[in-house]
Amino acid sequence: MRAGRLLSLLLLLQTRGRMTAPELAAELEVSVRTVYRDMEALSAAGVPVYADRGPAGGYQLLDGYRTRLNGLSPREATSLFLAGLPGPAADLGLGEVAAAAELKVLAALPPERRSQAARIRERFHLDVPGWYRAADDVPFLAEVADAVWEERVVRLLYRRWGQTEVERLAHPYGVVLKGGSWYLAAKVGETVRTYRVGRILKLEVLPERFDRDPSFDLVGFWRRFAADFAARMYTAEAVVRLAPEGEGLLRYTLGDEIVAKAMVEAEIEPDGWLRLTVPVESVRHARWVLLRMGAQLEVLAPAELREMIAETVAELSRMYRPR
Repeated sequence: MRAGRLLSLLLLLQTRGRMTAPELAAELEVSVRTVYRDMEALSAAGVPVYADRGPAGGYQLLDGYRTRLNGLSPREATSLFLAGLPGPAADLGLGEVAAAAELKVLAALPPERRSQAARIRERFHLDVPGWYRAADDVPFLAEVADAVWEERVVRLLYRRWGQTEVERLAHPYGVVLKGGSWYLAAKVGETVRTYRVGRILKLEVLPERFDRDPSFDLVGFWRRFAADFAARMYTAEAVVRLAPEGEGLLRYTLGDEIVAKAMVEAEIEPDGWLRLTVPVESVRHARWVLLRMGAQLEVLAPAELREMIAETVAELSRMYRPR
């Protein structure tokens, strides 16, 4: 513990320059007396640290002294600050660890590169959840992450989408952050499955360890899962007519990738409207989604979907009839 504190103290002085004993004590959450003892230990270890007395005084390192982070170029080190995720790191229980790592990287950079890295945080920010959607409440995420790291078996009580609850004995292989939601990839029986961490109702990390399959590739697994999920989600198709100015709204409604694929085979009609086929989750779900397009889109097929939309429009017409 003390060795880590001494390193943090050294890196603080290297990164920020002169600091007073009270400032160091507040940063490290120790007493001022402890800072005095740590400074003596650093000096005894050969670190060129000295103190200036007086109101403007404080501890600082001899000019030119700095630790090095070997093998990391300034450009590579700077890029780490763009990839930093303070929110997710805190969710995983790694907030302090991430802060310490950032401090070490800053200390390893020359002064001119250090200011460049600091500007990254001032100019770039990653907000993971989508608009009008809050991130999941994940009270068990830190325990899940520990179980993944320590390769420990977990017993979890999980709420499925249909509100049914199931209990599973699982080998946690990894966690994925997708659109503000955390997912656990875990082996249950002979199959690796996914569980939304926010739907875990109870979690018990068992002392028993498991042997993680060395061939398991989390990135590849997630890509295959996401592709399969999309294929299973869209179980039907709708043939529609789209107004010339409606493509932007349709992309916003259904997503860029879906509309881009549909536009490849779109047919242009004499009046300039486009006839295209788009995938939908279900006829019932498509009714509410495609109604967002208003008069910029006409559903041609299936007949059931066209009738549903016609009925809804008729109901709205009666509701908004002048009184």
